[in-house]
Amino acid sequence: MNNRLLQKIRDTILKGEYDVSIHAIEEMAEDGLDILDVESAILNGELTKIETDDPRGERYTIKGQGVNEQRTVGVVGRFTETGIYLLITVYEAIE
Repeated sequence: MNNRLLQKIRDTILKGEYDVSIHAIEEMAEDGLDILDVESAILNGELTKIETDDPRGERYTIKGQGVNEQRTVGVVGRFTETGIYLLITVYEAIE
């Protein structure tokens, strides 16, 4: 099931059917990341967490490599009622 879910998220990224929250934009800037790092992390990363306790819907955490493959990027997102994937927050994952 997680593989199908991850593929669904990837498909929305490939189709450009996603939006980025103000918070995610601010976090990207703070960590020196750009949207290409975020897209790369989602398209090549792994689904590491599913949170079901939010009344607005499940949240999914994906961790993967940014475009330079030297930084691990974490992305938390969820599907909206309209099917758009909303990037809630983005961060450089220090391991």
